[in-house]
Amino acid sequence: MLIPLQNECFRLLKKVEMPDHIRNHSRWVCGVALVLTDGLISAGIDINRKLVFASALLHDITKPRSFETGENHAQTGGDYLTDLGFPEVGDIVRQHVTLDHYFAAETPDEAEVVNYADKRVLHDRIVPLDDRMAYILNRYAKTRKHQELLQTLWDRTRVLEKRIFSYLDFHPDIIPPGLLEAALPS
Repeated sequence: MLIPLQNECFRLLKKVEMPDHIRNHSRWVCGVALVLTDGLISAGIDINRKLVFASALLHDITKPRSFETGENHAQTGGDYLTDLGFPEVGDIVRQHVTLDHYFAAETPDEAEVVNYADKRVLHDRIVPLDDRMAYILNRYAKTRKHQELLQTLWDRTRVLEKRIFSYLDFHPDIIPPGLLEAALPS
């Protein structure tokens, strides 16, 4: 498995001319994902920290161009990273909005962690799921059907939150600041 290291991830973000605000969002998503990953590893869960790191940091790699093209940035980001030789990272990036299979394994996996971490970061702030949901509904739900689909997604995310935090010794509303600061890539 080939996983880009931190300097390669930042080089890729620079190559696509990632705007600062999306880069900052990605850093915070990565920090949250790493805090969760470290907690899961401490609880005995087998999870690849390097894979979580790269996938979280690169999860919005094609988002800037999606504003102009209207493309599905999760899909195109996954394809882009796969084409660069990082298929495992690409697979997780592709699932950062909607997972292929919810709760497919007995314990949380890398895709679930990155997916959930993205749902907790609004711009560059960690927020409760309900706050992020309100933002997404307001910004992206253009039709009644789309609102219903997003609500279903959010219901699954609430279950995912319970699943992840059942292994951790802290509450979703209180992600330890010291751990987060140490996990943020610079």
